[in-house]
Amino acid sequence: MAKEVFLISSPFTEPGKPLNESNKFVERLSKAVNADSKALMIASDPANTEFTEGFSFAVRTTMELSGIAFSDYTILDNRNKKQAAKLTAGSDLIILAGGHVPTQNSFFEEIKLRELIKDFSGTILGISAGSMNSADVVYAQPENEGEAIDPNFKKFLKGLGLTKVMLIPHYQDIKDRVLDGKKLFEEVTYPDSAGRQFIAICDGSYLYSDGITEKICGEAYLIADGTIKKICELGEEYSLPI
Repeated sequence: MAKEVFLISSPFTEPGKPLNESNKFVERLSKAVNADSKALMIASDPANTEFTEGFSFAVRTTMELSGIAFSDYTILDNRNKKQAAKLTAGSDLIILAGGHVPTQNSFFEEIKLRELIKDFSGTILGISAGSMNSADVVYAQPENEGEAIDPNFKKFLKGLGLTKVMLIPHYQDIKDRVLDGKKLFEEVTYPDSAGRQFIAICDGSYLYSDGITEKICGEAYLIADGTIKKICELGEEYSLPI
């Protein structure tokens, strides 16, 4: 299993600016990654080369602005998916891109990523959708028009098994969103939480695991059985059972 896991909502602040340093994110990541590290960015939409290239460039340049560089940086998508096993095994840092959760989940399933990373001993960084798909069971909160009212839309998917926590990122941006005429949280996610627990995190907040402890770092909210409560503030840490 990975040495360290970072599952962040969003590590970005503004275009052209360094990573969000809140909640010791850059401090921890800088210690986990060094100039000799080989990084692998795994796409969220393996067929959308333009989006993947743009997202990959943004991540790499923003990390470099924060003093985090690599000896090698490769993208894994449809162009080289047959080499997935070799690329993951040869990496020190695996970055799981942001994007559309079900689309990325299908790609992870296609390349059998869950199995490929079972013996991975490096660092994994999930961003947005990548963080959500890292759970054992993923909660795919509806995102695109039509998904909230589609009876065939699968909200619970098999993930990578890096954590049992079902994360919902970008809470500060989507908490009041209306999708398909429904209040996304009050009318969709709260009912979906019956008998389950989700943790909604704001940008700059993340789940961190070193294989011994697991914690939420930064502002976060626990959603369970149709209720919500704040469990962590900016700059604080909330330990989770592991």
